[in-house]
Amino acid sequence: MESSGLDLNERVFLLGVLTQKEGETIRDLILALANTGMFTPKEGKRIRKELEAGGYLLEGKLTVKGMIEAKRAEEEFKL
Repeated sequence: MESSGLDLNERVFLLGVLTQKEGETIRDLILALANTGMFTPKEGKRIRKELEAGGYLLEGKLTVKGMIEAKRAEEEFKL
């Protein structure tokens, strides 16, 4: 599989956005991932900002680029 250059936390974050339930916010996602020990809420906010700057997220939603990477992460984690 081709490497996207995203680290594990970034890929998990994008996958989380992809699988968000209706009404769930990015803040909810950050807190849920923080509760698993994946990262702290502060790190989650930093990751969100980096993904937005990289064109993966726009206003809390996946861009086409983000959707492609989230689908790659989904396939990667199925293995």
